Amino acid sequence: MSKIIKVSVLALSLAMLGGCADMTQIEEAKAAAAAAMAKATDAYNLASIGHGIASEAAYNATQAQATANAALECCNANSQKLDRMFEKAMMK
Repeated sequence: MSKIIKVSVLALSLAMLGGCADMTQIEEAKAAAAAAMAKATDAYNLASIGHGIASEAAYNATQAQATANAALECCNANSQKLDRMFEKAMMK
């Protein structure tokens, strides 16, 4: 009977040590998950900032294109005026 008790105590001790190892692994897994979540949150924040910057750049590019188009129209109008002026001067 004492052998059974000794074996039971030994088995229980080993089981408890195994349980501690499992708890350590669980804690390590929780820490790794928390670190991964922090990195994911940082990546999301950086992506959001990048999206905002890209949107602003696209808006600025649209504005620059509109300004360039207006300048081209003005240039073409000035060229037409100069051509008409020279035509009138040549007719005199």
